[in-house]
Amino acid sequence: MRTDHWKSSTNVSLYDRVVERQRLARVMAWLLWGARLRSWYRELDDLGSMAASKSVLDVPCGGGVAFRGLRASVGPRYVAADLSSVMLDRARTEAARRGLTHIEFAQADVAHLPYPDETFDLCVSYNGLHCFPDPPSAVAEMARVLRAGGELIGTAIVLGAGRRQDAVIAKNRELGIFGRVGTGAEVRGWLGAAGFGDLRFRHSGAMLFFRATRNGSAGFH
Repeated sequence: MRTDHWKSSTNVSLYDRVVERQRLARVMAWLLWGARLRSWYRELDDLGSMAASKSVLDVPCGGGVAFRGLRASVGPRYVAADLSSVMLDRARTEAARRGLTHIEFAQADVAHLPYPDETFDLCVSYNGLHCFPDPPSAVAEMARVLRAGGELIGTAIVLGAGRRQDAVIAKNRELGIFGRVGTGAEVRGWLGAAGFGDLRFRHSGAMLFFRATRNGSAGFH
């Protein structure tokens, strides 16, 4: 996988421009993945109330799509992290546009997050898992920095929804846009192995919506 694609390529902002435009994103998600995004945008709009009293890690933050639900006075801490400096620049611009002055920004590799164990109450990871070269390691890092009882909420593209969707995934992997893409069952296994329980999954075409709670002791080293 060409990880430099996500570190520096300005082409990554194309995804960001699409996802920011709800109507366009819903059309593209249906055409590419057979997925319906209406409930996802409702979840994003509700993030402000979820984050009101929580320390939040948003990784990968992309261009700040999750900011749409945040309030100016949200929570004790909100960290937006991404490997791509291009995405972080766009996220900073989006935060400024929305008057969100409290957000911390960090250029970070999700496989080696620069935070101590049990730092955050909530981790949101939208549309990132399928782009990571090593999703199990990424999920384990998210678990490590979450406190016991903390939640992971996210979305990912998965294999097995249909031949057309799997072909689009294969092409994205060939181009270096996607990393290791799993099936829904594999994602469930990654989460369980990382110490997450109370797994809640919903499939819409090739898009998986997931929630999980970090168990009391994940055995970090």
